[in-house]
Amino acid sequence: MAAFDAFDAAVDTVVGFDIEMLTTPELLPLLQRYERARRRLPTGEHALINKLAREATPEELGGTLSHAVAEWTLITRAEAARRVREASDLGERCGLTGEPLPPMLPATAAAQRAGRLGAGHVSVIRRFCHQLPGFIDLDTREHAEAQLARLGSQYRPDQLAQLANRLTDCLNPDGSYTDDDRARRRGLTLGNQETNGMSALRGWITPELRATLEAVWAKLAAPGMCNPTDDTPCVDGAPTQDAIDRDSRSSAQRQHDGLNAALRAVLASGELGQHNGLPASIIVTTSLEDLEAAAGSGVTGGGTRLPISDVIRLARHAHHYLAVFDKGKAVALHHTKRLASPGQRIVLYAKDRGCSAPGCNLPGFYCEVHHVTDYAHCHTTDVDDLTFACGPHHRMLRPTGWTTRKRANGDTEWIPPPHLDRGQPRTNAFHHPEELLLDGDGDAL
Repeated sequence: MAAFDAFDAAVDTVVGFDIEMLTTPELLPLLQRYERARRRLPTGEHALINKLAREATPEELGGTLSHAVAEWTLITRAEAARRVREASDLGERCGLTGEPLPPMLPATAAAQRAGRLGAGHVSVIRRFCHQLPGFIDLDTREHAEAQLARLGSQYRPDQLAQLANRLTDCLNPDGSYTDDDRARRRGLTLGNQETNGMSALRGWITPELRATLEAVWAKLAAPGMCNPTDDTPCVDGAPTQDAIDRDSRSSAQRQHDGLNAALRAVLASGELGQHNGLPASIIVTTSLEDLEAAAGSGVTGGGTRLPISDVIRLARHAHHYLAVFDKGKAVALHHTKRLASPGQRIVLYAKDRGCSAPGCNLPGFYCEVHHVTDYAHCHTTDVDDLTFACGPHHRMLRPTGWTTRKRANGDTEWIPPPHLDRGQPRTNAFHHPEELLLDGDGDAL
């Protein structure tokens, strides 16, 4: 801690310099020194993270390692997960008997410690190494990694990425990848919902999924098929010539609508079984006022905001649930069984919308039902005493010292054990952002 205090004092001195009298040739080298210092900082972090990964228990961390890193440093979970993965590649390791082992990418780790590589360079090199085909031998991999680490000190990250692509072509000129290589790269990511309601979908799909999509789109994305502007969209058989002539959608728009129709048919079939006690369904909550006015929006169990027009359209399908609450009033459902009933789960989709743990952004589809008062003590399952909790937060209750209780206004309060109490909020406003616009009396600001 004394070293960190000295470090903070040194930073205070550097950022407090008066630079008004410096010239351009003097300012640019200072920028270079700032960048070098910034690049060196993660090397100390790697050792801390790797030691936690080896020795810390979930009970001590209050959850997973990436969750603990995110909570203690107040960074996103995605960034915390990236730092954990980077530490495993660039930090020193220990063998099974405790002997020290060099980093997985030793040349990159050494260059980062010296301040020659930044975060962009490290990302390029790690991606290059992880995407190499499995048949590339270890010596070749190490030599290629060392070459890129050396070149990273001479080129920008975007230039280094081009060099890495060239090097990949040299090592794998035929582009031959095994099933394991393709499986390692597969993945789809649904981006955050933007203010206009749209979301970006990106990723890499396997040849099998591509072939499946081609077959689905050949049928459902053909001109005239699954056109949402038609009064009765054609989803079976062949569209009429009139429907084809009226179809002004682009190929990309037809593929979007075709995939939507295919997924909707899977949900409507009822063959997906149950998820957390309910049939796999789209569950939408909205207010009676918005529904009657045909304005506003609803919120799904997955956290998606749906325009009220989409809510009404979805409500027409037999296998979708529409939970309507008049002015936020929840139905008081209760019974003596330990597991929450389907009706109580639907109430929680509207009441909590997602995990009630402070700062958790996981929507209700991925949450479990938690008894705020332990069932062993109350022996009832009352919706007023239930809340949503994601798997990691639910598992860390009781054994780790965390407890929950209901406030007078119905919010669930999470109380941490003393060693994890950092003065953070104890209720979660993430899933109810509209409450942030209210004053202490519940009136709009």
